[in-house]
Amino acid sequence: MFPYEGRLRLLRAKHAYSPPEIREILHLATLNQLEVIPLVQTFGHMEFVLKHEALAHLREVALFPNTLNPHEAEALALVGAMVSQVMELHPGARWFHVGCDEVYYLGEGETSRRWLQQEHNTKARLCLSHIKAVACHVLARHPATRPLVWDDMLRAIPEDQLSASGLPQLVEPVLWDYGADLDVHGKALLMEKYRKCGFLRLWAASAFKGATGVSQALTPIEHHLRNNVQWLQVAARGPADLLQGVVLTGWQRYDHFSVLCELLPVGIPSLAVCLQSLLHGGFTEDVKAKVENFLGISNLEITDFTSEGPGSFPGSDILALVTHISLHLRSSVDALLERDRYVSGWFSPYHRRRRLIHPVMVQHIQPQALSLLARWSAVVRELEAALHRVFYPDAVEEWLEENVQPSLRRLQALLQDLREAAGARPHVAQDP
Repeated sequence: MFPYEGRLRLLRAKHAYSPPEIREILHLATLNQLEVIPLVQTFGHMEFVLKHEALAHLREVALFPNTLNPHEAEALALVGAMVSQVMELHPGARWFHVGCDEVYYLGEGETSRRWLQQEHNTKARLCLSHIKAVACHVLARHPATRPLVWDDMLRAIPEDQLSASGLPQLVEPVLWDYGADLDVHGKALLMEKYRKCGFLRLWAASAFKGATGVSQALTPIEHHLRNNVQWLQVAARGPADLLQGVVLTGWQRYDHFSVLCELLPVGIPSLAVCLQSLLHGGFTEDVKAKVENFLGISNLEITDFTSEGPGSFPGSDILALVTHISLHLRSSVDALLERDRYVSGWFSPYHRRRRLIHPVMVQHIQPQALSLLARWSAVVRELEAALHRVFYPDAVEEWLEENVQPSLRRLQALLQDLREAAGARPHVAQDP
């Protein structure tokens, strides 16, 4: 979504923001007491860059576009250019997140294999050297900006190596874990390890949507609430000045090539619950009432996907329609196609393939199927209109194709088979 220029222009999404739009977003953020921290992937999760043929030669492993080859001078120049262009539109940013999580297949490229055969060279050293180079690039050009980095590639590196790398003086690690069964004691020990290595400031990262299923359509609020409350318990175990804050991630995809997970309007109640719980130290009745007031929901349920009333927050119409479709569309079609006695008994897959049906059964099945299709088509048209008010056309098309069309197509196929079977001429037995 960033409007990269020059050689990097090919990285732009079709609907990328314009520079004036980014300035407007930053202005609105300031008006609402929000501070923007840009994030640019610079090591792993580089699919949006390395999928392009013109940049594929910078992959760590030729077949996979997710990880950058840290040995290539051109690779560091590439991420340097990305960082510089983003920083140019975010002047004065106090922090800049350089990513560096999930650097899969690191050390498995041909250049890395040869490099690792040399004495004292390890994957940990390779990883640290690239992160350090990226951090130094940020600090050399923006000395007042502090680089943040995801911590998963650092967790297993021994304390002495982390300390000796010089990285603790350059970056602030963001410890992430999105599980509802967080190991509070283990995370406290990890914070202490980083502190001993020389990191003066740490961050935690939870989630308010995403992280619970790659094609998840509805947000399980209770899962995310538990995750955030447990991060509060971790924070309470460390020195007061060590943990700087909690980053509430809100995933839209698991990676660049995966399907959409929960849409933002669907996750807003979870965001409100998690934010208020972090601010007030837990989810009390007072916090629940505050969230309900913010959202215009009379009775917010955090243990299931149904809340009384649709709410009045922006996007609440999308939440209500997505919830209705997610809970009932597929199950209602399944009920007709798989459990209705007339369909399963007189128009089974065997009958459908051969276009065989007793004429009276058409009168039992067809009205039900037509009614069901008409009802759901009306709901889908309403959702489609609501989605178009918020999302770009390609996102609307993708969500409907993934979550709606398969069920509607099953109904349409049943009706088509019915029409063909009803119109087929009956076979007449003839004497030999």
